[in-house]
Amino acid sequence: MHKLASSVKAQLSDRPKLAEMFEKCMANTWNTTLKRMPNGSTFVITGDIPAMWLRDSAAQVRPFLILASEDEEIADMIEGLVRRQFTYIQLDPYANAFNEEESGHGHQEDLTEMSPGVWERKYEIDSLCYPIQLSYLLWKNSGRTSQFNESFVTGVERIITLWTTEQNHERDSKYLFQRMNCPPTDTLAREGKGTLTAYTGMTWSGFRPSDDACEYGYLVPANMFAVVVLRYVYEIAREILGDQELEKKARKLSDQLNKGISEYGIVEHPEFGAVYAYEVDGLGQVNFMDDANVPSLLSIPYLGYVTADDPIYTNTRELILSSTNPYFFAGKAAAGIGSPHTPNRYIWPIALAMQGMTSTRFEEQEALLQLLEKTDAGTGFMHEGFHVDNPDEFTRPWFSWANMMFCELVLMRCGKQIKRG
Repeated sequence: MHKLASSVKAQLSDRPKLAEMFEKCMANTWNTTLKRMPNGSTFVITGDIPAMWLRDSAAQVRPFLILASEDEEIADMIEGLVRRQFTYIQLDPYANAFNEEESGHGHQEDLTEMSPGVWERKYEIDSLCYPIQLSYLLWKNSGRTSQFNESFVTGVERIITLWTTEQNHERDSKYLFQRMNCPPTDTLAREGKGTLTAYTGMTWSGFRPSDDACEYGYLVPANMFAVVVLRYVYEIAREILGDQELEKKARKLSDQLNKGISEYGIVEHPEFGAVYAYEVDGLGQVNFMDDANVPSLLSIPYLGYVTADDPIYTNTRELILSSTNPYFFAGKAAAGIGSPHTPNRYIWPIALAMQGMTSTRFEEQEALLQLLEKTDAGTGFMHEGFHVDNPDEFTRPWFSWANMMFCELVLMRCGKQIKRG
């Protein structure tokens, strides 16, 4: 890792603060969020919360993939995380966050099927996408395949079964979630069932990657992510496992989800033309917005669903980076995408980094790097969100996912790309 930091410093010799922030953020994640366990697995906290999110943990280690081919310790750490993620998926595929041990910590009072190993049981499609993505990227960046073990296969089979069940949420699903005495975004309507949906071919999600409740049950960018990782599954099944049945099941579901996106997720907007909706319900309701958390509409090329020059994506990008998106904020210090998860007029470094990584213009990438460099409130770290008029007003002083998204943008600026296939 020191070698990588030194290389970035050399390439950014004219930008010493940026290089120092990169080194500080990488070291912070390595030194304070990762815990190797006696069984060889890896437990990863998000920062200021002592639980492990399936989503955040994968995103937090992603920049380390660049080193996985030359550093066995790093490759072992990432494989250990994959192993732990798939153990958790077998414990409860509907849960988004887990305890280090079966301690009963977390949101045990929620009205859902909680267990002592689960910190929170908000069902989010992306929680199941990220471990598949990480296992695949570990293969592509290191050549390692030992992560594709029996636990991986069992976990993927459970994911496919769950996503198939949730294609018919109203008819087939037994998942319910209610939290009492909380903001509306922390619980599901209709006594825990969520807002009404009709069949579309897509798979239902209770919550967004922000951990906020979906307004409408079909979260389009999360379904895109599922399409992509199911394609990974049938490549792994064919090339590594020799499992024709798994390959067939993954391909079939991927095609069904993709057809649902094409038929229901692409909507004609009166100003921007054909765009991807953020959420739909299959009954005619459409949510034109984007949220800072990934998967987002902004992140579509980063996820690998379509390229950044795709015409529907470029229309969508124009919409979500405008005032048409209720969570796009512009102020005296910055402009970018925020979230209902944080206060009004707060924008997220995660979204700014993503805007840079999905831009086709060097000038935009540079401007966003400069913006992230000067909005750290003097801490050298990224935050969850900050006020568009005053970056010194921020949420979460310690947020590893944001730090590592920033690091990934810096690496991209230095020509150091994670192999995606």
